[in-house]
Amino acid sequence: MDMTSVQDLDLQFRAAMRKLASTVTVVTARQADEHHGMAATAVTSLSMDPPSLLVCVNRTASMHSALHRSALFCINLLGEQHGPLCEAFGGKLTGAARFAVGEWASGEDEVRYLIDAPANIFCRLDEQHDYGTHTIFIGRVVRVRVMEDGKPLLYQAGAIGGFLAIR
Repeated sequence: MDMTSVQDLDLQFRAAMRKLASTVTVVTARQADEHHGMAATAVTSLSMDPPSLLVCVNRTASMHSALHRSALFCINLLGEQHGPLCEAFGGKLTGAARFAVGEWASGEDEVRYLIDAPANIFCRLDEQHDYGTHTIFIGRVVRVRVMEDGKPLLYQAGAIGGFLAIR
């Protein structure tokens, strides 16, 4: 393949991925005495036996080191009301300032979770695999909190929005 073809493929792949709607999450972890978090859409269930999911993180992201060194992390699924939180953890704020947005608590494992999230999925880091520019972190689910209500916050084509049910 020549360079033009590779560049065209990159542009086409990027355009195709902008069509893919994903639930917005905030991944949190604790490293030493610091809490870390980032907005992420590259999160998906992996297996029901054992219950597990994966999150893909760019190796240049500040969150990468925290996940790499942390035994536990939490996937906080965001609801429609969490637009400001998505922006804060998506790069508008950095470090501890991110946790000033939203209501956070720490579980017995000291990993922060969003109190009013539609769901919080606590995981123990089970495996990690480097692929391209990212690391795939596989978490074994150890605890789950689910709210009865709550519509997901979605990301698609560079924008965030709600879910419209057609039934």
